[in-house]
Amino acid sequence: MSKPALIVIDMINTYDHEDAELLLPAVEPVVPVITDLLRRAREQKVTVIYVNDNFGEWRSHHGELLDRALAGPHARLVEPVKPDADSLFVLKARHSIFYETPLQYLLQQQGFDQLILCGQVTEQCVLYSALDAHIRHFDVIVPKDAVAHIHEDLARAALRMMERNMGARVCESHEILT
Repeated sequence: MSKPALIVIDMINTYDHEDAELLLPAVEPVVPVITDLLRRAREQKVTVIYVNDNFGEWRSHHGELLDRALAGPHARLVEPVKPDADSLFVLKARHSIFYETPLQYLLQQQGFDQLILCGQVTEQCVLYSALDAHIRHFDVIVPKDAVAHIHEDLARAALRMMERNMGARVCESHEILT
């Protein structure tokens, strides 16, 4: 029997970065889907792990990032998906959730073998994280309605690559955590 973890990628965000204007329209419809995934995961006692960019703030921690995002102009996109008291939080500095983070150690110590990846950006951080999860022998699930993109054509290609080249299960969010 598999032990899943729901990984929320880069959703604690102020959206004051390059390409944010291209990303925001794709984030809007994803927020309620992720909110529902979070609700179901928490109801089923599935561990939720936020892995978030530190945006170059080397002295910050997740509370500071969350406070800054909730004080910004796009707080309505962050509030519904913010971590609860039981959520775990890992900061990252690059695209992959694994690169130079303690995530692999955490997952191995807790016995997780299946990762449900949601968040942003499909053709960047989600894609690279799925590849790194695959080469570490984790089963990967990507609910395609729970990931936001900058470029729709690249996102479609990224989802196909995850499915075909990495063996990821790409599905609708309602098909998991049921």
